[in-house]
Amino acid sequence: MTPKDNLQAFFYPDAVAVIGASATPGKVGHTVVTNMLSAGYTGKLLPVNPKGGEIEGLPVVTDINDLPRGLDLAVISVPPAAVVESVRQLGAIGTKSAIVITAGFKEAGKEGHDLEQALKAACEEYGISLLGPNCLGMINGAAGVNASFSGGQPGLGSIAFFSQSGALCVAILDWALGANIGFSKFISLGNKAVLDEADMLEYLNRDEATKVILGYIENVEHGEEFLKQARRASLNKPVIMIKAGTTAAGAKAASSHTGAIAGSDQSYTTAFHQSGVIRVGDVASLFNLAQAFSSQPLPKGPNLAVVTNAGGPGILAADAADRSRLSMAELSPRTIEKLQEFLPSYAAFYNPVDIVADADARRYRQTLDVIGEDPMVHSILVLLTPTASVEIEKAAEAVIRTARKWSKPVFACFMGKSRMAEARRMLMEAGVPCYAFPEPAVSSIETMYQYYLWKNRPEPEYAEVERDMEAVRRVIDDHLRRRQAEVVEFEARHVLEAYNLPTPKTRLARTSEEAVAAADEIGYPVVLKIASPNISHKTDVGGVKINLYNAVEVEESFKEITARAQRMRRDAYIAGCLVQEMAPPGVREVIIGFKRDEQFGPMLMFGLGGVYVEIMKDISFKLAPLSRQDAFEIVREIKSYMLLKGLKGEKPVNLTELERIIMVMSRLALDLPEVLEAEFNPVLVNHERAMVADVRMTLSV
Repeated sequence: MTPKDNLQAFFYPDAVAVIGASATPGKVGHTVVTNMLSAGYTGKLLPVNPKGGEIEGLPVVTDINDLPRGLDLAVISVPPAAVVESVRQLGAIGTKSAIVITAGFKEAGKEGHDLEQALKAACEEYGISLLGPNCLGMINGAAGVNASFSGGQPGLGSIAFFSQSGALCVAILDWALGANIGFSKFISLGNKAVLDEADMLEYLNRDEATKVILGYIENVEHGEEFLKQARRASLNKPVIMIKAGTTAAGAKAASSHTGAIAGSDQSYTTAFHQSGVIRVGDVASLFNLAQAFSSQPLPKGPNLAVVTNAGGPGILAADAADRSRLSMAELSPRTIEKLQEFLPSYAAFYNPVDIVADADARRYRQTLDVIGEDPMVHSILVLLTPTASVEIEKAAEAVIRTARKWSKPVFACFMGKSRMAEARRMLMEAGVPCYAFPEPAVSSIETMYQYYLWKNRPEPEYAEVERDMEAVRRVIDDHLRRRQAEVVEFEARHVLEAYNLPTPKTRLARTSEEAVAAADEIGYPVVLKIASPNISHKTDVGGVKINLYNAVEVEESFKEITARAQRMRRDAYIAGCLVQEMAPPGVREVIIGFKRDEQFGPMLMFGLGGVYVEIMKDISFKLAPLSRQDAFEIVREIKSYMLLKGLKGEKPVNLTELERIIMVMSRLALDLPEVLEAEFNPVLVNHERAMVADVRMTLSV
């Protein structure tokens, strides 16, 4: 039995033991007992302490061995040195799950790290689902379980929250109590010795009490499993996360453009995007979206209608919509005719619909009834400013009525503070998200629409890639045998051939005479490139000559390139030069590469060459494996995509062939786990074809 098999017993335990229970108020072992009682737990609660006696009227068990066999959950709050033995004793009586609140493990240094490894081993030996160590605990209000030392009991709701930070859990619990936000599950992950984010995603995806999953993470240790569970969950319900530590300062230096650009945070951004996780930057946005998703249906299109009693806020909302993926709905003629029947002549009948400052609740209700009927409207935002004539609470009732009447999302923005407090409370209790300003409201609607699009994407389709793996392995294994990390162009071209990738006509010339013969065969003009297994950056040694139009230029360039390379890199073996056909006129240079991310595996990048990648960092990213849709998107996500599509009458480049090369790179990354990073740079592409003009790979040796 694996730890995942015990999660039902973990969240819905029939019996809970508190190891290290205390009769002293203020101690963690006492708080856990009182929290369980305050939560209304109706199962068997068993405090454990060798001193015996009673705690909060409950008889104390003096020895773990006296607990009932097959115990569902044990909450452990004893000194670090005693934790592992406690877990082993619990395992011996068949305990299914445990929470270790105690700190002093891997966060405390080497000794704590070793202790945590022993704790993990004990849990694996006995099949115990372990939360923690170094965590706040877990709350499941529906089961009357508050197995934590939190300072309050949140209400019930349909939002599940897990966090790697216990301190953030405490702060959010306190904030949620003040904002009257309820939870289906509340989980502090701590050090994640056994249970981690992927396990929570798998369970919460199946949890009928949970409509929205929220998470705060600092790192992911099992990236591929996380991606799998995140994608499965996101297809079923929204998954919204904050990822802390957003800089690439800790990323290792890399030798390629791809490695240098693909910083640590980029991998999380890419992973979240491809798995459907909605990433936010702050706690306020996290819960704004949670409330929206948990209470409103998804918009089935981009068209937003705005109803307002003031022109300025309506313009702000329209501007925010224009900057988003939403559109201001074009109201049907029938809708406008109906509005004209009861709105004053000086009202604005086109979206935003300004029902003007003297609007009362009845005018709001009539307008919303008409707007809600329009089939071109996919979502509604109601703005209200506290004018002298407006009946704020009655207007809120009109909004609530509309939200209940139509199967499209309705949002409110009641601008102001003191006079709006009661109306906001009414709206929130009725499940209508209410904001102080238009921009965050529009942002929430946009996010819901983007999630609707992602959820309704077609199933990914993956292309078959034909390749000669024997030929590929010969190149890679030869380098591994020689412990040579760099596979440079004149050797890596055999890999390109094995993957059936198109390349310019290329010959290896070991002498100037061979270079001239190769150029005559290929046809002028040609390019000469230094060929050395020890030189990966050819331009650093002046190892490239382009636009060579005759035999004299080829012969002189060969001698110049090889002599300079030998002089600048005396340690390098110079095999000669590659003679290569020049790119045809009108080609674009692009770069296709990947870097193996420690958490999530191969991360591919795509961008235009030259200044676009060097200076502007105009690049897009995807994690392997890439589907056909992923390859389609990665090309079109760069800002300079229009240069590939063609400007001012230019023909578009062969995007289909470009996408094929990207999918081959994805396959190569999965085929060759020894390759840390690889780069096709440049790939030359015009309206007819695409060719890989240069390639290099870095191996783990």
